Amino acid sequence: MASLSAAMLFSGPASVAADTAGTAHPDMWPALTAPVVAPAIETRIDALIAAMSLEQKVGQIIQGDIGSTTPGDVAQYHLGSILNGGSSSPGGDEFGPASAWVAAADAYYDASMRANGDLPRIPVIWGSDAVHGHNNIVGATLFPHNIGLGAARNPALMERIGQVTAIEMRVTGLDWTFAPTIAVAHDDRWGRTYESFGEDPAIATGYAAALVHGIQGRRGDTDWLKGPHIIATAKHFLADGGTAGGRDRGEAKISEAELIRVHAPAYVAALQADVQSVMASFSGWNDVKMHGNASLLTGVLKRRWGFDGLVVGDWDGHAKVPGCSPIDCPASIAAGLDMYMGPASWKGLYASTLAAARSGTLPMARLNDAVRRILRVKLRAGLFEAGKPSTRPYAGRYELLGAPEHRAVARAAVRESLVLFKNDGVLPLRAGAHILVAGDGADNVAKQSGGWTLTWQGTGTRPEHFPGATSIFAGVRDAVKAGGGTAELSAEGRFAAKPDAAIVVFGEDPYAEFQGDRADLYFDDTRGSLDIMKRLTAAGIPVVAVFLSGRPLWVNRHINAADAFVAAWLPGSEGGGVADVLFGKVDFKGKLPFSWPADAKGAPLNIGDAEYKPLYRFGFGLTLADRSPAPPLSEDPGIVVEQPRAGPIFARGRAVGTRQLQIDGANDSPQAISGAADNGAIAVRPVDRDAQEDAREISWSGKARGTLIVANARAADLSGAGPLALDLEVDQAPAAPAMLELRCGSSCTARLDIGPRLAVIAGQGWQTLTIPLACLAGAQLDHVTAPFALSSSAPMRLTLTSIALTPVRETSCR
Repeated sequence: MASLSAAMLFSGPASVAADTAGTAHPDMWPALTAPVVAPAIETRIDALIAAMSLEQKVGQIIQGDIGSTTPGDVAQYHLGSILNGGSSSPGGDEFGPASAWVAAADAYYDASMRANGDLPRIPVIWGSDAVHGHNNIVGATLFPHNIGLGAARNPALMERIGQVTAIEMRVTGLDWTFAPTIAVAHDDRWGRTYESFGEDPAIATGYAAALVHGIQGRRGDTDWLKGPHIIATAKHFLADGGTAGGRDRGEAKISEAELIRVHAPAYVAALQADVQSVMASFSGWNDVKMHGNASLLTGVLKRRWGFDGLVVGDWDGHAKVPGCSPIDCPASIAAGLDMYMGPASWKGLYASTLAAARSGTLPMARLNDAVRRILRVKLRAGLFEAGKPSTRPYAGRYELLGAPEHRAVARAAVRESLVLFKNDGVLPLRAGAHILVAGDGADNVAKQSGGWTLTWQGTGTRPEHFPGATSIFAGVRDAVKAGGGTAELSAEGRFAAKPDAAIVVFGEDPYAEFQGDRADLYFDDTRGSLDIMKRLTAAGIPVVAVFLSGRPLWVNRHINAADAFVAAWLPGSEGGGVADVLFGKVDFKGKLPFSWPADAKGAPLNIGDAEYKPLYRFGFGLTLADRSPAPPLSEDPGIVVEQPRAGPIFARGRAVGTRQLQIDGANDSPQAISGAADNGAIAVRPVDRDAQEDAREISWSGKARGTLIVANARAADLSGAGPLALDLEVDQAPAAPAMLELRCGSSCTARLDIGPRLAVIAGQGWQTLTIPLACLAGAQLDHVTAPFALSSSAPMRLTLTSIALTPVRETSCR
């Protein structure tokens, strides 16, 4: 593709005004030259399409998850692709051997190539989220997440990371990664901030081509998309990092000029590197969901930019297009999507799409174009001639998973990603010293690796699931052993002999996607790391703080308590890289990819803002030569942190304090709302009871499960709290369960069906319904993330004016 100057990319068209309709004007966007078409491939595609049945064409544009799709399904429905979602794996064993992946790849391939009359055989393609290495596989190399790589500012290293990831995927028989993520995150409350390289689009733009080349190889080379290379995906198109409030799958409420200036450049770079797949974003732009935005998917991406690869959807993302559902959405294909990602909905989606093609609702020209793009990518990748996945280059060479040379690349990435905030002279540490390593992150590969690590959320793992990996403690131990010193491990910071220095490793627990969305940026120190640091300091022990996080967070108290403070992000499997820098084997090189906040409020903070007052500026980062004492920082977070155990949590139609009123649906993340909202499963609108808009009417449609949530900004201790009291009017009771929930973490939810209670008071006007917390069996009351949620899949309508935790102690459930 033709090159494009940085000035063109970043300035954007001055004439484009704010657009509230979510419709792009392609002529205002930078133009690219379309890649040269290979006549032999196009001729072959023509012949294939002419020989394909309608059923086969429809099957090609559908991707099912292996947890819901068998090899027999691939054969029967002609499915063009499969994927393993964040919680899917061969045989349902997330920690199974790599050989199981190769065997599964063969089984799905064989099914796609099984003879079926005169229909042409088209190999299935398997996609996977390899977002920081081949992170679904036990023993694979785990690289730092993108936020850490953004601190490194090293495109050449990114290309090498892409190469290693592609080879390790080839080992397990896979040929398509849903990476790189080239989002530009502009609100650090977003749960996917760590998947972004930084707030300045220049970082992602500088990395996009390097990563695509590393994963795919270079167009024109004999191994492009073949041999050690696989198919890459630029995601999530477009502005997934620009949503209002940092809400995952939310809306980017920005002008077209900002869309072009901030969020488009990295895609231009990826297209110029010949990326073969682009994933549409869950999110929307000015109230038009990306899965249904023809002006962007077709007008800009395909026509203006000449992209001739395939556009794949995200996890049932088509269902959020108005008028669509998980099993029916011709509008998304019409808008420019080429392949639905229908993980469990694929069978219904196949039936409805086939019906739409037969009726003409889905034009045959658009269907044929989608099929053409999919076939083009498969042919370019040589899949028709490649044979079984187990027979392809690198397949079954399990010694390459986590190979020493691969881990060396990851270790180098860790070294270059660390950002030094403070050094009062304690660094570098002496390798001959006695070092205490403390904190819950000290010997915890899962915590240092974050989300998208073996499981979707990065939780539920054990140390034995990380063979060959090095925790930060293990890296320190190896460093001091080589230098004649000793290392002592104590998560609680206890010691037998007084150490010369202590390293305290702490930070965020793993999370992924919307489960990591936050209301503010206050670091919830639930593991007592600050107390450990203060106790060690009081004992006269120099303290080095190593902070693990997927985003900038307010940690002023911790910075004050430490003699040195290091932002280590989520370094992955090679904790030895942290030790390399702490002991001065190499100097600090990392520079902040995101501005660091001076308070915990969480308001967007980005370089170039009119009001730009960070604690540490974008690009900040000390070296070992910087050894000046740091002045103390303010310890006022700027927000109310404590949540009372009694009182209203929802009053006068609004969430109280720092809590949020949220809704979600069957295919949605919880979305914070303030006024009227409707996601198809649940609708909320302000109504009057005693004053203007002092209540909310909530209607469940029955089309899908919908939930109303009152969420805490952070986990609260409600031990000993009284019952929930709801002031409500039930207009329509549900015919199915209405589940009252108390949420206490990603794997902790207590439920009670209050449908019968609602039925009793239906049509009786305003009532107070009291529910003792004891009725919610299994609730972890000392860690409540949402004290109220009401969920149903049946039609229901009620009006709420208040929800409160009453001060009355009530321990029995009646």
